Order: sequence, then C-alpha cells, then structure tokens
Amino acid sequence: MSGTLYVVGTPIGNLGDISPRGLETLETCDFIAAEDTRVTLKLLNHFEIKKPLVSYFEHNKTQRGEEIVQRILSGENCAIVTDAGMPAISDPGQELVSQCHDANIDVKVVPGPCAFVSALAVCGLSTGRFTFEGFLSTNKLSRREHLKSLVGEKRTIVFYEAPHKLSSTLQDLYVTLGDRQLVIVREITKIYEQVIRTTLGQAAQDYADGGIKGEIVLVIEGAQANSEESPTLENALELAQAMVDGGMSVNEASKLSAKQTGIKKGDIYKLLQK
Repeated sequence: MSGTLYVVGTPIGNLGDISPRGLETLETCDFIAAEDTRVTLKLLNHFEIKKPLVSYFEHNKTQRGEEIVQRILSGENCAIVTDAGMPAISDPGQELVSQCHDANIDVKVVPGPCAFVSALAVCGLSTGRFTFEGFLSTNKLSRREHLKSLVGEKRTIVFYEAPHKLSSTLQDLYVTLGDRQLVIVREITKIYEQVIRTTLGQAAQDYADGGIKGEIVLVIEGAQANSEESPTLENALELAQAMVDGGMSVNEASKLSAKQTGIKKGDIYKLLQK
C-alpha cells in the first residue's frame, strides 16, 4: 500500500504561525522533501523535531521527484515544504504534486501561511477578484510581454518581487500599466513588516535606486473603466520624468513614453529638457 504526500505550509517569518496539525505532520511523516534543507533544519530544530530530509528544488526536481514518488509508492509518507509559505504555489513543488497524482498517490494539504494571500488581506484594495502572477521573468522581452497581457486586466493584480529587481520592475509596471494604486507589502509577519500604500508613478520615483529590502509582494489596482481614455502630453511627461529619475537617458525615456502614450517623442523631449 502506497503512502501519502502531505503539502505542508510553514511560517513565512514568525515561527509561531505554524499550525498544530503542521507540527504533527512533520513529526509523524517518514521523511521531508525541502526546498533548502538548511532552512528547514532550523525550523525542525526550533520545534525539536528530528526527521530525515531530502532536497527538492528547481534544478533537481525531475530526478528527485521520481525518487520521492518511488519511496511513497513503497509505503512511506512524505511531507513537502518550501522555505516559507505554501509549497506548490509559484514553487517547484507543484511538479511533485502532479507526479504523485499521475502515480495515483494520495495528496493531502496541511494549510499554512501564504505571502500573497496575507498581502491581499492587508492591502486595502479590492480583493473580491484578483489574479496572482507570481514572479516576473528576468528576461526583458518576456517580462514586457507578460505585462502587456495585463493592461486591460480589471482584477487586482499580485506579484512577488525580489528587492534587487524592484526598481526596474516598478519602471516597467508604470510604463506598461500607467499610474495606478499600488500597495507594497514587505517582510510579512517579520520584525520590519511594512505596508506601503502609494501609486505606480510615485513608487517608480521613490524607489528608483532601490531602497526597499526583504521579501516583497506588489498588489496593484486593476484597470478602471476610464483607463481607455487617451493619454495627455502631461501624462506622457510624468511617465518620461519617472524614467529619467530612475536613471534612464532623456532620449530613451522620451522614446519609451511616446511608444506607451502615443504622444510625439519630440514634444516629450522638449519638455524634459526644460
């Protein structure tokens, strides 16, 4: 008789957020598949749990996944955890879950903290309908194509982002989506937890040189009914100025703003030069 795969949510910052059922599952399973065994070992040591660990992450997920499936088929119970939050959510764990379903293995969830859900709860924007977009690609073309597909999206939009990419991401978001309400939620449940309510345009200027550290969730207002109105020269100038403040040349900023707004590049360039 085969065992079970347990998808176990773990704290995203505060260790007190782990559930009693989560601890019980980690204590009673036969082994744990962890994104980073060093991170998970700290969690286990804190709660005095001793359990065999196997690494399971993006670059070994195919081979290691097959090994884990075979162990479960032989009767062992496995708990999969990520470094923080829910496994299989914008995470390679989704492939192990799929492999287990394909092998007719029972998959059960032990709910726990999730960063994007927590960010939605405190953002103050509309949460009746939303779309979670995970991490944007580091490839410029792929990232811009992704963002272009969201221009008309009326639901609240949620992204994960790393601090070292925040500046360029905010610029791309502003250029592509225009000026919208933005909530930056950082370091959820940790000592320096912060909820910053601003706009894409303002954030593109305020954080042009970075300035924010820690794990980041971006929550963005969906497209409004009047978002189809034609941009004005003033809109184009504000957009270009934000890009210049972020380190872009006047020429390039004028060119990108013109492409985004339809306003003549020369008109934008002249105003930027003043």
